[in-house]
Formats: sequence, structure tokens, C-alpha cells
Amino acid sequence: MSLNEPTLHLVCGKIAAGKSILTSALGRMPNTIVVKEDYWLARLYPGEQNNLADYIRNSRRLRDAMSEHLISLLRSGMSVVLDFPANTPGSRAWMRTLFEGAGCAHQLHFLDVADEVCKARLRQRNEGGEHEFNVSDEDFALFTSHFVPPSPEEGFEVVVHRP
Repeated sequence: MSLNEPTLHLVCGKIAAGKSILTSALGRMPNTIVVKEDYWLARLYPGEQNNLADYIRNSRRLRDAMSEHLISLLRSGMSVVLDFPANTPGSRAWMRTLFEGAGCAHQLHFLDVADEVCKARLRQRNEGGEHEFNVSDEDFALFTSHFVPPSPEEGFEVVVHRP
């Protein structure tokens, strides 16, 4: 992969693993745009993100609306950093349609961070009040119960990040 080749960057990691910090850093590369799921969900569906079912419904709606636009950006030569959690085989399957549809390179950045570290960061993030959503320990446990790390059988170009 060359620095000039359009690339779809994907992030996989539990809540508060550092995905948004990494996507911001990746977004500083030339000819690169960051698309943040939390930003769009908070603005398109205010007050409608109250549980996992709401997130699944609204995330699916957002993905359906943005897919062709993301493919167009990649085809135009832009790299895209997708700040959407690639945390399940299903979400990664959707992301695969993007880089395959655009015929471009990809990297799946896997943030391998322990639950205790994520929970400490989450509490700090909630106290700071700057993130679009506050997440309780119960919600962390619920979302984490659905987390599936990427496997070699999925065929992604995985870049592992550990603290």
C-alpha cells in the first residue's frame, strides 16, 4: 500500500479502547477524511440512542444512507477513516462491501485493550462530558458481550494496536 493509494481505514475495539483517538491521528494523513458514526448518530437521531436496539437500528440506517457516498469518496482518490466500530463479523462484512466496491486498499486497526483499561477511560470520558454519548458500566458490559475480535479467516489486513 502506498501513501497515495486510497485506503479505507477501519477500527475495531471495545468502548473507550481509543478508536476515536486513533481515527483522529489517521485522519491527519494527506488526502484523508474521517467519518464519525457517533457524530452522525447524535445529530440525526437526537434522543433516540437509549439502548442497544436503538443503536443497531440507527446505525443500520446510517450505514445504508452513507455506503454509496463512502464508496464514491474512495473511488475519487480520497482515503477514508471510518470511525464506526468494526466489532462484529456483521459490521466488518458491511465494511468489506465498501473497500471492495471502491476497489481500494484497506486496513483494519484492532485496538487490543483490556476491559479494566477501557472502563477507566470510559469513566474519565463520561466525567469530561465532551463525547456525544455517556456509557454506563452496564452498557459497556452489554456491548462488550457482542464484541468479536477479527479472525484470520475473515481476510482483513489487520494492524494490531496495544497500549
